[in-house]
Amino acid sequence: MMSNKDELSFEDALEELEEIVDKLEVGELGLEESLTEFEEGIKLSKFCSQTLQEVEEKIEIIINNEVDGLEVKSYNLEEKGAE
Repeated sequence: MMSNKDELSFEDALEELEEIVDKLEVGELGLEESLTEFEEGIKLSKFCSQTLQEVEEKIEIIINNEVDGLEVKSYNLEEKGAE
């Protein structure tokens, strides 16, 4: 099951998602368990997608703020996720 989002890293979420996909591909789960795993997989997929989007935005900020060398603009992932 998915851990608390605040404690889950991208890598951990991706690993959990891969495990769910493997379970579903084997096809040995019952209908209810398959549905539960599928729902969890969707949540993990959304979490990973959102995390990647936030990282892409942060990279874009870094690239766009290059003035007289490299200037890094502060970017708070927690504030972005609250929107």
